[in-house]
Amino acid sequence: MREILFYETASGQKPIEDFLDQLSSKQAQKVTWVLKLVEELDRVPSNYFKKMVNAGELWEVRAAVGSNIFRLIGFFDGPNLVVLAHAFRKKTQKTPKQAIKIAEERKKDYFRRK
Repeated sequence: MREILFYETASGQKPIEDFLDQLSSKQAQKVTWVLKLVEELDRVPSNYFKKMVNAGELWEVRAAVGSNIFRLIGFFDGPNLVVLAHAFRKKTQKTPKQAIKIAEERKKDYFRRK
């Protein structure tokens, strides 16, 4: 089983929680359901959780509600802890480079402060 942790800034902000708070209840419910799958299933289907291509050791949690697509980018800290560092509503086919950059910076910050 995996454990999911939301990245926290040095000042105590949690960007993932802020993102989830902005979603409708139906959208938040679906994202939460996908997060539970990631925590509970040994083999999570790749349409919900997969390693990102050309993005180092970043992974993405994927959720769709109707035509809205959400991505939560994170990384592993050890074999079972997934730290989610950035979330966004996906509007294009490719993941924006800025989203990957933000996740990478937060990953470096996480390990530096750990």
